Amino acid sequence: MGYRVLALESSCDEFAGAVIEDGIEVLASVVASQAGIHARYGGVVPEVAGREHLRNLAPVMQATLESAGLDWDDLDAVAVTQGPGLGGSLLVGVNAAKAAAWARGLPLIPVHHIAGHLYANWLRPARDDWDDAPPPFPLVALVVSGGHTELFWMQDHERVERIGQTRDDAAGEAFDKVGRLLGLPFPGGPEIERAANAATPERIAALDPLPRAWLPGTHDFSFSGLKTAVLNRVRKAEHAGEAVDVPAMAARFQQSVTHVLAEKTARAAEELGAACVIVAGGVAANGALREALRERCSVPVRVPPPRLCTDNAAMIGAAACYRQSPAPLDIDVFSTSGPEVFSAGR
Repeated sequence: MGYRVLALESSCDEFAGAVIEDGIEVLASVVASQAGIHARYGGVVPEVAGREHLRNLAPVMQATLESAGLDWDDLDAVAVTQGPGLGGSLLVGVNAAKAAAWARGLPLIPVHHIAGHLYANWLRPARDDWDDAPPPFPLVALVVSGGHTELFWMQDHERVERIGQTRDDAAGEAFDKVGRLLGLPFPGGPEIERAANAATPERIAALDPLPRAWLPGTHDFSFSGLKTAVLNRVRKAEHAGEAVDVPAMAARFQQSVTHVLAEKTARAAEELGAACVIVAGGVAANGALREALRERCSVPVRVPPPRLCTDNAAMIGAAACYRQSPAPLDIDVFSTSGPEVFSAGR
């Protein structure tokens, strides 16, 4: 029997549980999503998310162990997302993990949410088409989610450096805000991709390209100007009494985001001599981004399947297995500011 971790993830509007073995095998993965609840508000309501987590906590933990066919005595540790995220949501997961670890005499392993996203690439379901080989070091890792857009240089599991980040909006946040401007349902990412896929080349060509922020000399990103450009075009059309071609505008916006993400990631990989590129986070599920990265990067690009790109506990369990750093039971959550990505709980 390998090293088995029960992992909990509650940083936003999903409460998830998973059992991971040796950082590779997903023995169980259960996600209780609240997307339908928050869609009516056009975004996640923190108080509602925390309350729903309390309702889902016990059923998800029970379903996770039952799905894995395991009992508490079969586990070696409990892992949990410590942050960043919504404070109330994080507290539900962290306190549940503390209680379980204390009651069962198991080590408690706090995990940074972004480290979890990265380690989704080491799980077996993410590696079916790679002959079961883990990502080779050194590598460049791109994290693109609702709250984060960052580039990391990973020489191995212990030597990790952030080399770039967004200076304003995260890519996923920009997708959500632009989706709202275009009258699309929440969350905006999949809705913008769906709308863009409905646009014909002729309709896209009829719209001028949207701006791209390159920030020369850095590996950083910026999307606030792009969001403002969409807003200005929508307002201009409204003032002129013209209808906005939503699919074409969605396609132009998606092109701008994916072009910058792919180009800057590829440049970083080339400059640093990376053996591969890995991608993680909810926006990594975007098909246009995957295609742009594979077209631009000269090294292999590895992306988890969509179910492991969005928030889940399997990725938290994987990170815990590779970075076993038990913490005392008095750890606190951090919502925005906190320890570096690979220092949670320390």
